[in-house]
Amino acid sequence: MAYIGAIDQGTTSTRFAIVDHSGAFVGMAQKEHAQLMPQPGWVEHDANEIWANTEEVIVAALADAGIDRSELAAVGLTNQRETTMVWDVGSGEPLAPAIVWQDTRTDELCRRLGGEEGSDRFRATTGLPLATYFAGPKLRWLLDNVPGLRQNALGGNVRFGTMDSWIMWKLTGEHVTDVTNASRTMLMDLETLDWDDEIISIFDIPKAVLPRIVPSIGLIGRGRGVLEGVPIAGILGDQQAAMFGQACFNPGDAKNTYGTGCFMLLNTGMEAVASTKGLLTTVAYQVANGKPRYALEGSVAIAGSGVQWLRDQMKMIGAAPEVEELAASVPDNGDVYFVPAFSGLFAPHWRSDARGVVAGLTRFSGAGHFARAVLESVAYQSRDVLQAMEADSGVAMTELRVDGGMVVNDLLMQFQADILDVEVVRPRIIETTVLGAAYAAGLATGFWTGIDELRTHWAEERRFLPAMDSERRADLYSSWQKAVEKSLDWVEQ
Repeated sequence: MAYIGAIDQGTTSTRFAIVDHSGAFVGMAQKEHAQLMPQPGWVEHDANEIWANTEEVIVAALADAGIDRSELAAVGLTNQRETTMVWDVGSGEPLAPAIVWQDTRTDELCRRLGGEEGSDRFRATTGLPLATYFAGPKLRWLLDNVPGLRQNALGGNVRFGTMDSWIMWKLTGEHVTDVTNASRTMLMDLETLDWDDEIISIFDIPKAVLPRIVPSIGLIGRGRGVLEGVPIAGILGDQQAAMFGQACFNPGDAKNTYGTGCFMLLNTGMEAVASTKGLLTTVAYQVANGKPRYALEGSVAIAGSGVQWLRDQMKMIGAAPEVEELAASVPDNGDVYFVPAFSGLFAPHWRSDARGVVAGLTRFSGAGHFARAVLESVAYQSRDVLQAMEADSGVAMTELRVDGGMVVNDLLMQFQADILDVEVVRPRIIETTVLGAAYAAGLATGFWTGIDELRTHWAEERRFLPAMDSERRADLYSSWQKAVEKSLDWVEQ
């Protein structure tokens, strides 16, 4: 019997999953990696640690499934997007720590690059606002600040990539990235699906460092080492992979992933819809020899990482699942609001000057109110995004498919339905990111016959129906908007 494997290289951990023909998981292993924060606003990863973890979880998951790598028909890859690194061609060693997508060190550089046109300077070509979030400015910062890097890059000795490129280089020796990840660099033209020479010149980036852009679904290379000889047949950025795993294949389908951050994507089909409301236009996926599918995306920086902060920095809980019990110890938020603008605010605000605030505290406020405010902040930010999405698309959403680690929190899911006034649908399999990567590889190699077969694998586990009256909903959201205003203009620009 053959199986499909999938690498999910995420912001906080790396996992390897093995699925059978029904889409069921038969083996899995996962390992966390360190979050390095050398100074305020900086977030880094050790790429060698991530690769070592990748090898380790592949071996562990194969053992968990009780199979040999020869039984894998193909492997797919999904990854944290925008996280940027550079490495030496000869030694394969990283030349600097990987700069994580949450990192804000490129704030001043982004303002310089924007010039008089500001954050919209490259939006028509790339679908993205000029912001610290994206990989292109991070690469420019590395070239400007790592001693000798630019000279070595000009000499052809340096390779750049997001984490998919790094894993593929280590796994296959190929220097590639797929269209979904390339669309998050600010360096790719959304129409041509190729690097844009004018933007690359403005960013002052040697083109030789850039990987080859390939379709998301198709044979890309063959594994070495722990996956010797196994076809690598799919690459998708993590949110596009979650969309694929949620079977959001039709225009108008939408999903929201609650992970380290929170990411809502709406399938817009073969049309790259330009946003006027602060959303991102991005590639959803591309099958080899086919036309790309596009999506509108609203990106929220802090979701599950807010709960981690509550656990690790504030010491209010001992483990992440405890947040639900603590939040449920009070009947409501006690008028306490938490705006987690640790790295500024992402969609639809795009305010790098914002910083986190807690508003509405009184002597009555307790740990339960604080925990509830942290959870509710995820739902409020999702409403900010959904309203922008409806305005851009002209489509009123009636249901929202959800996935990711936080969706097991029933309190959060019910509040999400209440504050959106939209039905929230939790699938039977909530780890749809790694599942989407498996689907891509299996589709590319004929393991599954097509998208219609993949649709049959999706199944609803629970549907959360809105139960909040409209006046209460309006009052809560109005107070949230006031709290957001308090977070702005904290950092002088």
